[in-house]
Amino acid sequence: MQVTNALGRRKTAVARVFVKDGNGKIVVNKRDYKEYFSTVTLHNAVNQAFAVLNLNEKYDVTVNVNGGGTTGQAQAIRLGIARALCEINGENRPALKAAGLLTRDPRMVERKKFGQKKARRRFQFSKR
Repeated sequence: MQVTNALGRRKTAVARVFVKDGNGKIVVNKRDYKEYFSTVTLHNAVNQAFAVLNLNEKYDVTVNVNGGGTTGQAQAIRLGIARALCEINGENRPALKAAGLLTRDPRMVERKKFGQKKARRRFQFSKR
């Protein structure tokens, strides 16, 4: 049984994804993904690559993820799974690319600047 691994990133979350033949079991940080991610939206994000290719319950996925929040982690896992499925079978690539699952989202948090409250929010200006 061959295990394919890939890396997914989003914001500050990094997910190491290991995909092998199985029956659709997804484990995130030694817990079931439905237990790890509380909302249905995040469950759908994790399963999106399988849904696009109609490969539900064909592969087992084990994930180590750290950093970021829940949404960033779910999207990092989505990217990692999509990359692993491309590595397993090159014919999966066009469908995943069309769905936008192979693009690493480059948006990051803008840093806070000195002399300001936040990244762009300034302190209230007083003329007098």
